[in-house]
Amino acid sequence: MKRIRITHRTVYYYHSLVTLGTHRALLRPREGHDVHIEGSILTIEPKGEVRWLRDIYGNSIAVITFAEPTQKLSLFSEVSVAHYNENPLDFLIEPGALSYPFQYAADEQTELIPYRLSSYPHDVTALQVWLHQIYTPGQLINTFELLNRLNTSIFQSFRYARREEAGVQFPSQTLTWGTGSCRDYAVLMMEAARYWGFGARFVTGYIQMSEGQHGSTHAWTEIYIPGAGWRGFDPTNNKLAGSEHVSVAVARDPDKAMPFSGAWRGMPGAFDRMEISVQVVSL
Repeated sequence: MKRIRITHRTVYYYHSLVTLGTHRALLRPREGHDVHIEGSILTIEPKGEVRWLRDIYGNSIAVITFAEPTQKLSLFSEVSVAHYNENPLDFLIEPGALSYPFQYAADEQTELIPYRLSSYPHDVTALQVWLHQIYTPGQLINTFELLNRLNTSIFQSFRYARREEAGVQFPSQTLTWGTGSCRDYAVLMMEAARYWGFGARFVTGYIQMSEGQHGSTHAWTEIYIPGAGWRGFDPTNNKLAGSEHVSVAVARDPDKAMPFSGAWRGMPGAFDRMEISVQVVSL
């Protein structure tokens, strides 16, 4: 078992008073057999009313409403978690899915339909050309070997670039430009896995920093493997999601897993700047 503390502060500054609309924050890790929350603190300035809900994906969302105008919006979250996923290779694949191609069981196919459909259908042709370098259709190959090969190919073929802009690149843009952030890598892997018929989804969360890694807010991909369930692949760091990864949100599309979103009303040009500070440390 490994204990991790995640500290996340986001601050928005404005030149003049603005009225804040409803905001949504995805900061609470997804709990389960592998991750338990031991303690949490959430502080908001200006004071706001917070209510919690679970969205269609089971993510825990803080919905925040504000009563008074402000020139500063600050959100501070500190969460301590116990992580029990010490070995990311500790899983068994069902015999019928050990080799690719395979068919999902009938009772799984219906549930996986949204996660097998492309989110970027216009990029399929460019994706097909690139994937032919990794796998030849019709070839029989070990399922895990294929997915691991895809993970490694993205890590080796593209240059990591930290991007402050909101949103993600289309897969075709990442393929053309040869560079991207962790979000772009995750989207590319998700769409590649879907092209091959796998159920795949986008994940946002945190990663504990270590030498040669990028983080500590992070994004990666989860792929559904029969018998093993949803398994995380991190193409940014060429590894499986393990005890240093803490997922906060999963979604079919990346825009549904934004850590913090909302709107404000005020004078044109009122927005000044945003500052983000994140620390992920072992306890």
